[in-house]
This record gives sequence, structure tokens and C-alpha cells, in this order.
Amino acid sequence: MAQRTGGPRRKTRNKYQKSVREKGKIKIRNYLQKFEIGDKVAFVADSSYQRGLPHPRFHGDVGVVKGKQGVCYKVGLVDGKLPKTFIVHPVHLKRINNE
Repeated sequence: MAQRTGGPRRKTRNKYQKSVREKGKIKIRNYLQKFEIGDKVAFVADSSYQRGLPHPRFHGDVGVVKGKQGVCYKVGLVDGKLPKTFIVHPVHLKRINNE
């Protein structure tokens, strides 16, 4: 029986890569950032922190914060026609201004 190829971070070598100036410790501002229900956020994965990491397919997509679950946030996103809910750590979220 053949083993399944790849894991959760398959084909992310360039997608999750940081620039030279961003490497190192996580910024505490990103780790502790707060969001309100209804805020628009983008999934921008921080490769140095693996908890609450969304699937690489959704890297760069924009969703809406629906609620909070522990330290993480519930983010709603429409994938094609299917509405989906993700549980994502705030390190991997970036606020989008509603202008």
C-alpha cells in the first residue's frame, strides 16, 4: 500500500517565505491584535507560528470575522459557492480597511 504524498504544508516553500527583514521573532503586536465581529481580514500565514494556520489554498483570501473561540477567531469565507468557517490564530490575519 502506498503512502499518501505530502502534508499540511506541501508546496508552500515560496508561498510562506518571509523577506530577510521579517525573519526572526514574531511581532507581539501581531500576536495580540484584536478584531471585532464584522471586520474584514485577509489570511496571511506567518510561517514561524504553526498553530491556527489556515490551509495554504486560502492564503491571501479575504473573509469576515464571525466570532471568537479561545485565542483564535472564527472567520467566514465563501469558497466558490460554499460558505466556510475557519478557526484562525490572529498571527495569520491582517486587517483590511473598509474604505
